[in-house]
Amino acid sequence: MPTILVILGWRLFFYANEGNEPIHVHCRKGDMECKYWLNRENFDLEEAFAYNVSPRDKRQIRKIIYEHFEYIEQQWDEFQRRRQQ
Repeated sequence: MPTILVILGWRLFFYANEGNEPIHVHCRKGDMECKYWLNRENFDLEEAFAYNVSPRDKRQIRKIIYEHFEYIEQQWDEFQRRRQQ
């Protein structure tokens, strides 16, 4: 479960046991947790789930993901390469 970013109390990470799911990132802060699918082609996000996340916190984490979109993509690609070795 590698952590790729920690910003404003949010920890962004990947799970190693999720098979061949498309690019996505898990986010956790306190008792809040959410998961977002990243659409590389359209530079867009889709919420997969959110637990205990207020609308304000959703806006905050979405902004963080958008601001670091390319970095998350790069980390995802590197993570997938390491898993396949």
